[in-house]
Amino acid sequence: MLERKKKWYLLYTKPRNEKKVNTELQIRGFETYLPIQKTLKQWSDRKKMVEEPLFKSYLFINTTLSFYYDILNVNGIVKFVNFEKSPVVVNENEIKIIKQMLGTEMFLDVVNEKLIQGSKVEVIAGPMIGVKGNIVEYRSKNQIIINLISIQQDIVINVPHNLLKILN
Repeated sequence: MLERKKKWYLLYTKPRNEKKVNTELQIRGFETYLPIQKTLKQWSDRKKMVEEPLFKSYLFINTTLSFYYDILNVNGIVKFVNFEKSPVVVNENEIKIIKQMLGTEMFLDVVNEKLIQGSKVEVIAGPMIGVKGNIVEYRSKNQIIINLISIQQDIVINVPHNLLKILN
């Protein structure tokens, strides 16, 4: 039986193909989300603000699996990210959290190495109010790493410790 309700899935692209793949999928009528962040790049002779994907080689797509092979045929896509032989379904709330965090003035940094998860927390004030996740690591008094479970990515955020509430 074909799945009728759209869900968010995670695609893995060839390196530095995220923007091209995103554009091609949108031209074909698919709803996609490519989290983009401005970062300052420095070369030996100059500095420049550039827009880069927050998650290297990853792109979110809202679709049904009836388009699975049509999507895989787009040049630049390597595969759907799978867990136990099935495409990973990304919780829509986590997409909203990423959009909310990118809408603030804070700089986000994605941590690619696998880290041990800690306590579950919720941000109780400020521009990130309501964001929940697992603390993976304290970097400093104001900087922590929160794990967004369904996309298997850790994000470094700057939040004062007093704005966090430990959840059970």
